[in-house]
Amino acid sequence: MKTLRILVIGNGGREHALAWRLSQSRRVQSIHVVPGNGGTAGLPKVTNVSEVKADDYSALVEYARKQRIDLVVPGPEAPLVDGIEGFFRDAGIPCFGPSQQAARMEGSKAFSKDFMKRHNIPTAEYRNFTDYDAAREYINRISHDVVIKASGLAAGKGVIIPKSKQEQLDALESIMVEKEFGRAGQEVVIEEFLDGEELSILSFSDGECIASLPPAQDHKRIYDNDKGPNTGGMGCYAPTRIATEEMLTGIHQTILQPTIDGMQDEGFPFVGILFTGLMMTKTGPKVLEYNVRSGDPETQTLLPLLSPDTDLAMIMVACTEGWLDAVKISIEPRFCVTVVVAADGYPGSYQKGTEMTLDPTFEGTILFHAGTSIIDGKLKTSGGRVIAASATADNLEEAVKAAYKGIDSIHFEKMHYRKDIAHRAFAKPTNKQEAEALTYASAGVSIEAGNSLVDQIKSLVRSTKRPGTDAEIGGFGGTFDLEAAGYNNPPILIGAIDGIGTKLMIAQAMNKHDTVGIDLVAMNVNDLIVQGAQSLFFLDCYSCGKLSIPNATNFIKGVVEGCKQANCALLGGETAEMPGLFSGTDYDGVGAAIGAVNRESLLPNKQSMNEGDILLGLASNGIHSNGFSLVRKIIDRSKFSYHSPAPWSPETSIGFSLLTPTRIYVKPLLQIISKNLVKGMAHITGGGLVENIPRMLPKHLAANVDVSAWDLPPVFRWLKNEGNIGSVEFARAFNTGVGMVLVVERENVELVRSELEELGEKVFRVGTLVRREGEGCILENLEKWD
Repeated sequence: MKTLRILVIGNGGREHALAWRLSQSRRVQSIHVVPGNGGTAGLPKVTNVSEVKADDYSALVEYARKQRIDLVVPGPEAPLVDGIEGFFRDAGIPCFGPSQQAARMEGSKAFSKDFMKRHNIPTAEYRNFTDYDAAREYINRISHDVVIKASGLAAGKGVIIPKSKQEQLDALESIMVEKEFGRAGQEVVIEEFLDGEELSILSFSDGECIASLPPAQDHKRIYDNDKGPNTGGMGCYAPTRIATEEMLTGIHQTILQPTIDGMQDEGFPFVGILFTGLMMTKTGPKVLEYNVRSGDPETQTLLPLLSPDTDLAMIMVACTEGWLDAVKISIEPRFCVTVVVAADGYPGSYQKGTEMTLDPTFEGTILFHAGTSIIDGKLKTSGGRVIAASATADNLEEAVKAAYKGIDSIHFEKMHYRKDIAHRAFAKPTNKQEAEALTYASAGVSIEAGNSLVDQIKSLVRSTKRPGTDAEIGGFGGTFDLEAAGYNNPPILIGAIDGIGTKLMIAQAMNKHDTVGIDLVAMNVNDLIVQGAQSLFFLDCYSCGKLSIPNATNFIKGVVEGCKQANCALLGGETAEMPGLFSGTDYDGVGAAIGAVNRESLLPNKQSMNEGDILLGLASNGIHSNGFSLVRKIIDRSKFSYHSPAPWSPETSIGFSLLTPTRIYVKPLLQIISKNLVKGMAHITGGGLVENIPRMLPKHLAANVDVSAWDLPPVFRWLKNEGNIGSVEFARAFNTGVGMVLVVERENVELVRSELEELGEKVFRVGTLVRREGEGCILENLEKWD
């Protein structure tokens, strides 16, 4: 990588921290900061630029051309929302920041809330208003606590948390009528008040991949004990103690990656650093807000935790060029605390131009300037948040002490800072908590959400109606009339029960839940058909930590589609919220199918099988639902993510390709069974060919399978090569492209093949039955897979 000339735009503590860290890169030749502050003026490689205005984007482009700038780093949100990235893109100069379209995620809280709703990202319930009277009428009508937000940019201060109905009305009037936040308050978001601990996650993104820094906790209120009005942030510490690794994994899977994926899907991929503010509620993490730039003071807290060999400049270039997944980002196993010092009166009116002095600090403590300027050689205040002390240490307690020692080195009149930064990390629960009236909802279970789900899926379930049942739900079971279904003599009833397995983890990572519903039905009904049974009805159970109605509805849409393909009724089901057992909206699905077969049609008919009988294979749709623990391990070990283009099918992603649902063979096979053309069938699931085929055979016969009889599908070939899987193990783990194997009399082979092909199946002649002398399934020509 060539040496870089970088242009940083902004004058706050965040920009000082960015310039400080970028100046440490050996790849950086020079840094120009517009306009900069008293701290950036003293950094190596850094020049403050005053001749160009930070909001004159055309002039900034001209300056960048003259200085041969290689990378632009806008610090604040305002230029990004204004579309500064487009100015530099048109000039051919890379910009570490999102497009104007993507910046709407911060520029309009209403837009971002609607985005979360579209993509099933957990957040508080909300309403958007542009009409003051309509908003006031809504507040008068509701009884729950709310948060009122100016939708536009308000320098981090446009959020009001009223404590009473009158305060709610006053806040609304202040924003929409009195225009306290100017144009930012032309639209407001009124959302449900969430209770819990807040944390912030900063994530680098190149539009597809993300890499997150440790979770941090900001302190927004001006006074100790979280009192007083909101500010841009009075302090921060990281990493927080309230997010376990398991919780962070869940946040990545259900919030962060779906956010990046959703932006890409909607045509405005996010490049830069995304700030996600979260509330850790009793029912799981929920998004409070997005910022489309690094936080302040989170940046001053997190950048000191980067390891010495982590190059911030290289990370930024990788984001702009689309190769973030190739960059190593290492975090020091330490803690960092930042304490902000503000001018008297902030966040209201405050005095500027106060002279200040700074003493030397101890090792491990850095002073990041924000509202400071050097005037006539003297350091003076020029903003509300003036300066901050950031300190790192091996534990949080020592980091707090060191940060406050750093504060002792700062001197100016009427300076104000909080004395309790990181206090929530040290808070101990009292022995006797104030008693609250407990409800099922307070334990994390929403009966209303369950009822709402039932209302939404009733028509879906009803569409699976068939002779024998009306497929009406409302209870947890149902009735099936065998006589109405055409069974006059008592048939044999056969049951099957199965789950989806770890394929669900890919569905959750991709936020795509319908195809695994098909999988659930397929695994059961295919197990019934191999016994000659017609599927009559299906029952499912959806278990989750927090019920997401969109996720569950899409899942059940898949179950319904599977039932239709198998001509069975969805007769009943269970939805179980189990907070604590599952993380967030993660879920599991299990199902059971009941089928019926007349005694004379029961399969396999082992007595009729003979040496020389032919084995026919029916093509699978892909991996189906078995072997995904191995699939996931292969992907994890590779250079790819689920969102990468599939090497075997570049027009789609790895995740979406792997979610291709299990093929349901029921309808075509029922026609063959009705004509007595098949002696036995094997559903190729866990255990592959070698384990499943012998289950349908008599003890004296074995299957001789020629694996060269069909082409190994590209997805299987890639998995085998990438995972360096031996052929025998490969045949035990996967269906290898054959999802069902039939035993057919030699003279009936062409008839069966032609009928199945007319019904849409792809048929292979894969082998014969031979006398068993050892294993129940012998695989020939395995070298073809190598």
